[in-house]
Formats: sequence, structure tokens, C-alpha cells
Amino acid sequence: MEQDNTRKETGIRDEKCQGGPGGPERGGEQGTGHRKPPRIPMPRVSVEDGSSPLPAAPPPAGPVLEHPVLKSLLGAWALAACSAEEAAAVELHLGECGACADEARRLREAVGLLQRPDSLDLDPGLRTRVLESCLERRPPRIPVPDWAAAYDAETARLDALLQDFGDAEWHAPVRLRWFRGDEPTSRRTTVAGVIAHLLSVDGLVAVALGLDDPLGDVTPPRPTPAARTEAYWRASHFPPTRAVRAPWRDQSHSLVRAVSFTGGGVDGTRVPYGGFELPLHDAMLDRAFECWVHAEDIADAVDYPFEPPSPRHLHRMIDLAARMLPAVLAHRRGNGLAAPAQHRLVAAGEPGRSLRLEIEGSGGGEWLIPLDSPAAKGSAEHEVAHVALDGVEFCHLAAGHVPPREAAAGQVGDKEAIRDVLYAAASLSRM
Repeated sequence: MEQDNTRKETGIRDEKCQGGPGGPERGGEQGTGHRKPPRIPMPRVSVEDGSSPLPAAPPPAGPVLEHPVLKSLLGAWALAACSAEEAAAVELHLGECGACADEARRLREAVGLLQRPDSLDLDPGLRTRVLESCLERRPPRIPVPDWAAAYDAETARLDALLQDFGDAEWHAPVRLRWFRGDEPTSRRTTVAGVIAHLLSVDGLVAVALGLDDPLGDVTPPRPTPAARTEAYWRASHFPPTRAVRAPWRDQSHSLVRAVSFTGGGVDGTRVPYGGFELPLHDAMLDRAFECWVHAEDIADAVDYPFEPPSPRHLHRMIDLAARMLPAVLAHRRGNGLAAPAQHRLVAAGEPGRSLRLEIEGSGGGEWLIPLDSPAAKGSAEHEVAHVALDGVEFCHLAAGHVPPREAAAGQVGDKEAIRDVLYAAASLSRM
């Protein structure tokens, strides 16, 4: 009997655990004999896995655009000039129309060609702004003269360009270009050869300041920039390599230190260039100009973007070229390369026939160039011609990189005077 009672109690407990009669899972369904569904539902079946048809896609928001309209929007879409609704409609259409998709791809590639590659160089004016900010807080004990700031900035920019050059870049071919008479000429060298050229010609300023001549015991046949460069190249046992960077950089630092320490004691110093002389102030600007021009030559050789100088420095370089034009024009006239003066020579300081040189853009301004005498004074009342050029283009003309007949953006007045001034500007160039 005890065993039978034990089995009955055990069976009752088993039924309660399994949700049997009288168990807690039965709720109000006691005695029905049916089980309740489990509390955790089974995963729902995806609509794609069933046999029922898929629901229709909702209609697109906004107006439906026809094919001709969508095709006309491809140009705006490539330039990212469409509204959000138009861009969505075009992109939906590109997935359905192969012809429009090909056209859109070509337009996107064309837009990429229109964008100028960004330079990895810093803004040319950033160094000047940072230095000015620092010097405002703590003035230098020995400041760099304002007339030497352009040379200091351009040599620093060129040195930064050369910093990461490997052996291949140092031996990349470079063609130096300038005008001789009325004809363009050139000389082939390498990146290292260009730095050797700058080292040799900067040596003219170094010698004028009492510093060592980089040519050492080498004596060029003439004291001209070209002769000094050729002598330096010939004296080298091997073609110049990256080793030339250190002496060039040391010499540029020495020049800046020398003019800084001498301060105003160099007003009467002149730098001979062979056939002519320049005051030290102008010679430093000339060397800054040539440093920038040859830095562009080097950057072009290695396919690297290089920005023009800051507007303040560029304006001073243009001003130097404009001030040199009357003397160059007179020299060309003496050699039969320019038209003779139409009037008698004007006395020094007196107004005479003039050409208005208008430089647009960065570093621009206006200069009145006397035509009949280098000692004459430019006069608006005696203006016979007007020429307008972009600032960088004028510098390229003065460097011999642009043919004179292609340089002027606008010309008004005496055609002969305009031609003479443009060719005189190209004659400022030299090796």
C-alpha cells in the first residue's frame, strides 16, 4: 500500500511539471487536454522564402522625370550641382540606362581633369605671416633687411623643395631657357646643375660683400653669370650631384647673415654682372627672382606643383624689371634691335614718350616706361601705348620663358613701341 501511494504522488508531481491536469500551465483550460503555445515564439518566416508574391515597391517621391530631362541633368550631376531630389532621380536612372551611365562616367572624368592638383607645399605667404607674428611678439636682435626678405624666403622655399629629393630627382633633366637678342636659346643640365648655377651666380653677391667666392681658384673668362656657371661645371670632375645642395644652402645663409649684420652700411655697394652693375638692394631682388624661376624649372622637371612668391615679394620683383626696362631698351636701340627714338633725347628727369605697363593679378600695379631715353621721366600726358599682362606671365616673359609676341593680354596704341618694350622685357633674361 505504501508503494502504491508513493507511485501515485510521484505521478501527480510529474503531471504538474509537464503541464498535465491541474498543472500551472493549464490556466483556465483545466480538463480540456490541450497544451498552450510556448511563451517564446518561433522565428517568423521571411516573405522572400514564402510562396506569396512580394509587395509592390512604393512609388518614388517627387515628380517622375523623363529620359530627356534626366539626360540634360548629367552635366550638373557630374559637377555636384543638382538638388537632392534631382541627384536621386539621376542616380536611379543611371542604374537602368547604360548610355546615360557611360555619359555620366565620361563627364565625371572630365570634371576631374578640370580640377588643378593640390600642391603639397604650404602657402608661400605662410612663412612670412608666421615670422611677422613671431617678430611682433619678440623683435629680432639683428633683423633681416626688408629688401633681402624676398631672397631669404625664396631660397628657403627652394631648399624645402629639394629636401626629400632622391638620386633620381637630382639627375632629372632640366632645360634652362632665356633670350639672346631676339631669339630664344636654352642649355640642358640637371637639377643638381641648376643648383650649381645658382651657387655660381650668387657668388657675385658674395664677393661684393667680402665673402668667399664659391668658384675658388677657378677663373672664368668673363665675370658674367653664364661664364661663371660654365667654368664651375667644367671644373667639376663629375656632373654635379646632391652634394651641391649643402654649399649652396650655406652660401645663401651667409648672404642673409652678412646683409643683416651690415644693416645700412651697404648702401653704396654694387654688384657687377659683367656688362652692367646693380645696387646691392636690387641684386638681392634679382637673385630672389632667379631662385624662384629656377625652382619652377626644377619643379616642372620632377612634375611637382610650385606656387609663385607672395604678392609683396612678387610686386618688388616686377618693380625691379620695370625699372630696368628703359636702360635695356636703350641698349637694344644702340645695337639696332629696337626702333630709333622718334624725338630728340629727353633731358634727365624730363617727361617724354611713355608706355603704360599695367600688371594685373598678384603683385600688380602700373608703371610708366619712358621710351626715348633711360633718364627721362615716365609721363601720363605723353602716353603713346598701353600694355596689360598678368603678374606671373610678365615674370615669365622677363625670365625668357614666354615669347614676347604671345605675352601681352591687351595692347592699345603704338604697335612699334609695344613690340620694343615686350622684347626688351624678354632681353632681361639670361642664363
